Amino acid sequence: MEDGVKAVDIQGLHFSYRGNPEVEAVDGIDLSIERGEFVVVMGPSGAGKSTLANSLNGLIPGFLKGTYKGQVLVNGKPVKGNSVSSMARTVGLVFQDFEAQLFSTNVNLEIAFGPENFAVERTEIIKRIEKVLHTVNLQGFEERQPSTLSGGQKQRLAIGSVLATFPDIICMDEPTTDLDPVGKLGIFQIARELHASSDFTLIIIEHETEEALNADRLVLMKDGKILKEGKPDQLLRDVAFTDDIGIMSLQIPKFFHELLHIEGERLPITPEEGKAFFNERGLRIEDRAYQALLAGEKERRDTYGDPVVRVEGLSHVYPNGNKAVSDVDLEIREGEFVALLGHNGSGKTTLVKHLNGLLLPSEGEVAVYGKNTKEHSIFEIGKEIGYVFQNPDHQIFSDTVYDEVAFSPKIRGCGEEEVRRRVGEALESVELTGYEEADPFSLSKGERQRVAVASVLSARPKSIILDEPTTGLDFKEQRRMMELIRKLNEAGHTIIMITHTMWVVAEYAHRVAVIKDGRLLMDGPTREVFAREGELTASYLKTPHIVSLSNLLGKTLLSINEMKLCTGGM
Repeated sequence: MEDGVKAVDIQGLHFSYRGNPEVEAVDGIDLSIERGEFVVVMGPSGAGKSTLANSLNGLIPGFLKGTYKGQVLVNGKPVKGNSVSSMARTVGLVFQDFEAQLFSTNVNLEIAFGPENFAVERTEIIKRIEKVLHTVNLQGFEERQPSTLSGGQKQRLAIGSVLATFPDIICMDEPTTDLDPVGKLGIFQIARELHASSDFTLIIIEHETEEALNADRLVLMKDGKILKEGKPDQLLRDVAFTDDIGIMSLQIPKFFHELLHIEGERLPITPEEGKAFFNERGLRIEDRAYQALLAGEKERRDTYGDPVVRVEGLSHVYPNGNKAVSDVDLEIREGEFVALLGHNGSGKTTLVKHLNGLLLPSEGEVAVYGKNTKEHSIFEIGKEIGYVFQNPDHQIFSDTVYDEVAFSPKIRGCGEEEVRRRVGEALESVELTGYEEADPFSLSKGERQRVAVASVLSARPKSIILDEPTTGLDFKEQRRMMELIRKLNEAGHTIIMITHTMWVVAEYAHRVAVIKDGRLLMDGPTREVFAREGELTASYLKTPHIVSLSNLLGKTLLSINEMKLCTGGM
């Protein structure tokens, strides 16, 4: 390749999909990326980020059809007119829907597939498998079927399968959606290691602003256009701008911006910078305000009702011999909002599948509203506790939203008028009234997630389990989903939520239970658990920046609003 040839050179790119020709998914994009550069692309849903990614390896316009104008050059070669298979040697793409990328019968074969297709020598393939397994932290999983892995492990496998082809350029479309907080940082660590060792060019499409700080350059998009690009720490100090375009602003600069009305470059970025800035300004945490927060939480705990879930000595061993949960005791009371945290593969999903009878204990007992799950059917337990799956597309199957939401009351023998009433109530609860005749699969990910919640609500369960309810949603959609879940909790539903999104836990959950390697490691009020930052880090969890700042200052505050409420001057 000639010196001076850019890894990516996009000139005047326009594209509208065949099914939606009126909307330009990307609208006049010009973007150059140097060889060896590490670029993060951010923006809200609908910004055109995935369209941009698919334009790099020939999926657009070769496979995804529509109106295409402009030019995309990769290593000086036009993408248009070249097949996806020929571009795959140069550009490796990790899809947003990473599960669709996996198809082999074990992890080794998945990683070997790309090099085999490029006729790489067998001895070299074996070396690559070993190296990639180490890079994506999947040693020991060589013979596991991908379908038996956790969501985060599948995501790391998808990344590894692309890394194994040794492309010049890797583009990852939201590669951290299913990863635990330390795993998210690990992807960016992989990026830095690859970046340091070669001319390797990395493009990551991401929602998480904290991770974007590691990049050489940040590109901010909205409505198919590039609005700004530059150094991440400079762009992310512009809190008014990041708020306006709909990505989550960094918490430390946002706090000081709102508290002191300071703009731009003078704002600190990290918790450590924030502590120094806080002290320099003569600020302090008011103990009276802090004690009032603690008193309010105690009052809330006093309102909880009787236990709705009792787990005693629970262990679960899968048929392949994998012991996913080991000797867990857990009690959840009526009205609680509990977040279940843990690293990828820690056993969180296995545990909650016992709470509605999807799995039965190998050892121990699980009782839901007094019903032993070994003695009652899933149908009976399901009347008491609903389950919203991590991927709404694994749950939705009907042709219309109405039929999807009506399914549960119909199979429970409700009459037509009662079904209509329940569907109406459920859709109103998730703000989807008027969508009754829509095809669920034509809706956005956030809307499909709300349809899945409505289909559970129509059964009128007293408790709801939600497995990663904000995965794949942009910041505004995450906030909307969590406000919906908060309202359900305030209306009387007990909420049990699995999530890796730590700001969501800090701002919404009353209580946190941390699972590590199948065992219950920590369990207590969110504030108390988040004060134990070192132990969380050891469990592959990472507190949000604003919590880390408050911990450095000697108190544990869970949100920007709490920090503002409790901060006073000397």
